[in-house]
Amino acid sequence: MRSLLYAVGPLLFDSLGVIVFAILLGLGTDLVVATIAGTAAAVAVVGTEMARGKRVAALQWISLAMVLFSAAATMLTGDPRFVMVKPSVVYLIVGAAMLRRGWLNRYIPPEQLALVGDVMDRFGYIWAGMMFATAIANLVIAVAFTAWWPLFAGVFPLASKLGLFAIHFAAVQLVGNKRARKQGEGTTERPLAPILAAE
Repeated sequence: MRSLLYAVGPLLFDSLGVIVFAILLGLGTDLVVATIAGTAAAVAVVGTEMARGKRVAALQWISLAMVLFSAAATMLTGDPRFVMVKPSVVYLIVGAAMLRRGWLNRYIPPEQLALVGDVMDRFGYIWAGMMFATAIANLVIAVAFTAWWPLFAGVFPLASKLGLFAIHFAAVQLVGNKRARKQGEGTTERPLAPILAAE
């Protein structure tokens, strides 16, 4: 349980703006209200880190940029087609950022890195692949099944990330415990924390 909390805490905090936006959109909240609320949450996250004198993580900046971009595009254009296609561009950018090796290291204790760092790197690429797949799915839904887009945007991105997070966490736990037993170190918990990136 401790390792799960270690994994989930930073993940939820880093992606808070996007999570707020996705939940409100899924509940049928007005798009402008959802983007304003998501923006406020993302600004609060970045502001909190700066006030504490901590380095703002890349995911926190991405989350803030995404909701700010969404808010600006929504309010300036009022064009629903732009709003629907926009997440595909964002997912492609986030997926490209996730191709950088070691981006998941922030979400695991340094002492565990030697044990499961290679697994984290592999999952980093899996996360990138999921972002690219989500970008394509969003584009298809927005263009060919427009009426379904609000439901898709409010449910699928968050649900798919939670599902991959569960698989990622379980895999790292399994591999970490197996390697620890081989090294004669016992079966202590091996934490993991992939991101929920972004909307």
